[in-house]
Amino acid sequence: MNFIVSSTQLQRQLQTLSGVLNTSNTLPILDHVLFELAPQQLKITATDLETTISATIQVESTSEGKLAVPARLLLDTVKTFPEQPLTFSLADNNTLEISSEQGKYALAYANADEYPQAAEVVDASSLSIQGDTLATAINNTIFASGNDDLRPVMSGVFFQLSSSGMTFVATDAHKLVKYERTDVVAPETAEFIMPKKPLNLLKSVLVGSEEEVTVNYNNSNVQFSFDETVVICRLIDGKYPNYEAVIPKENPNVMSINRIQLLNTVKRVSIFSNKTTHQIRLRIAGAELHISAEDIDYSNKAEERLTCSFQGDDMQIGFNARFLTEMLSNLSSDEIQLELSLPNRAGIITPVDGLNEGEQVTMLVMPVMLNN
Repeated sequence: MNFIVSSTQLQRQLQTLSGVLNTSNTLPILDHVLFELAPQQLKITATDLETTISATIQVESTSEGKLAVPARLLLDTVKTFPEQPLTFSLADNNTLEISSEQGKYALAYANADEYPQAAEVVDASSLSIQGDTLATAINNTIFASGNDDLRPVMSGVFFQLSSSGMTFVATDAHKLVKYERTDVVAPETAEFIMPKKPLNLLKSVLVGSEEEVTVNYNNSNVQFSFDETVVICRLIDGKYPNYEAVIPKENPNVMSINRIQLLNTVKRVSIFSNKTTHQIRLRIAGAELHISAEDIDYSNKAEERLTCSFQGDDMQIGFNARFLTEMLSNLSSDEIQLELSLPNRAGIITPVDGLNEGEQVTMLVMPVMLNN
């Protein structure tokens, strides 16, 4: 098993694949990446048993073979090289020898037969989506997903596919984001919940990509194929909560305001809020929005006034400043709209501008009880 490969190309792929590896594994083989060599190409695979990612790169080789190489040791070595050809060859004592312009390095390898097989996505439905569109959908929703082990369905992103469009939803019961695309359609109606780890991986690889991503999915697994890369992951088992039921339909009080101004004010004022509740108060009267926070234990308080456009009855409502900051930070519009019904019902944030055609974002944030 001998081959020659570009150091930067190998490093780039190993860097991507390392995103799936855990820092501590119960199975030692999971600390390895699988090398599968065929004439002129090398397939590299990494897995954590839930998610498997494979990448194929071009190499100079006429031989075949496969083995498992320690991932961290290999990546740490390869990323120290400037661009140059690296020669890999088998040596004594079950070692893989790397030859560079600077010297030689030997890594102990493991038997490839011990490496876990990736799940096959059989009887799958299929659709195609542009890489950047998928990355944008993940970016707009993933921050709102939960971390509660007792509610695993809320720890991922919910995909709803239909012939009229795609909807991506994430919630942790305090905040909810619904991202819709009508310009991407599926051949049939389907829904599944994807875990965070492979989504973060896809987001980092696909951002800005115009490449088409082929998505194959069945009831238990989903596969993303693009640019010589394949990501397969196990879906989260369970039924997603009926999120539509918590989105208030009648919201007579509507405020429009500059997003950056509101975000900066919330960040500043929240410094003075209680460190446990992070509660801030929004009081809207006419064309003025008053945002205040108080930490009674330390007599700290702050208040700011912003001008806004408001239709409806004067009202005040409390929010957790951290959730509000997260949501406003994840939007890119200049102006946002905040729709409110009652002080004990959720507020709905939508961007007024900055969206592409066929794109819609709805963010929902639950209120907190105000201390009068």
